[in-house]
Amino acid sequence: MALSRLLETAISRPILTTSLAITLAYASIKYYHQRSNDSSKPISVNYHFTRHCNYQCGFCFHTETSSRQLPSQDWQHGLHLLKQAGMLKLNFAGGEPFLYPKTLSAMCRYAKDVLNLESVSIVSNGSKITERWIRENAKYVDIIAVSCDSFNPETNIAIGRGTSGENVTFLRRVASWCAQYGIKFKMNTVVCSLNWDEDMANHIVALAPFRWKVFQCLLVTGENENEERKRDARKLLVSDEQWKVFCERHGHLECFVPESNEMMKSSYLILDEDMCFLDKGDGEETRSESILKVGVREAMKQVRFDREAFVKRGGVYEWGREEESGCGSESGLLMEELEF
Repeated sequence: MALSRLLETAISRPILTTSLAITLAYASIKYYHQRSNDSSKPISVNYHFTRHCNYQCGFCFHTETSSRQLPSQDWQHGLHLLKQAGMLKLNFAGGEPFLYPKTLSAMCRYAKDVLNLESVSIVSNGSKITERWIRENAKYVDIIAVSCDSFNPETNIAIGRGTSGENVTFLRRVASWCAQYGIKFKMNTVVCSLNWDEDMANHIVALAPFRWKVFQCLLVTGENENEERKRDARKLLVSDEQWKVFCERHGHLECFVPESNEMMKSSYLILDEDMCFLDKGDGEETRSESILKVGVREAMKQVRFDREAFVKRGGVYEWGREEESGCGSESGLLMEELEF
């Protein structure tokens, strides 16, 4: 079990002592720094290679403001630069990456076969994933995450995840394919004004994701903060108290990984369709020059990246193919698993 998972468990279970939580936090930070002696290394990168999406989620903070995609020689060069700079994990996102299955397949194969990365993952809404794609690409993908914000079809429709309530069907289908072909299954949920009072615990246990990432609905200036943008997420925001209620309702689940607005800000390395880093922290969204033009280290200097927040939110975990317990398992917190 990863140190980050142990830390999450310690924080979510009041019965554990404060000293244990501190010890686990120290161990997690130490583990991260052991893997990265140079603090400028881009250990984990989220590459949003397309902004095109077939859903209309009202809170989206990476909207379809561009239709560009890089040619293969450019994204290959960019990924090679990231690997040289210290990247260990690469997550493909969008938009909806499975709108371009051939491109996505080529990217996953390049990341695994050529770059030999520790982990390759994909975040998708699940609507365009096919069993054939998973079967043909399973050995190149470690994790597939499907975004689903409710187990109530009407709520998903109101949020913008599809038009017929099909999101949950896709979610369950992809979960079963991941289990069949040996890919770790993960679920992402955005807590908003339409779902904060929903109890999802039984559904999560049945799906048994190894991680359930839960995000507080976030406003990003330049993307979703007013009616002039492609999305206006203001009506979907939740108060800190509503966020707390949702977290307390689901905090007993071992796979539960909550991320508040404060925890999310500047704790991700986000690369856009032109391979520019994006800073979606406080204020106006900041965009670096492309790594294809100035290199990885210089581009990283042009945005904020909070490494302590990255570690605190569980950014380092068992992201390879090794077995890891999920919400449907009976695994507990074992002190002998701490090796530090």
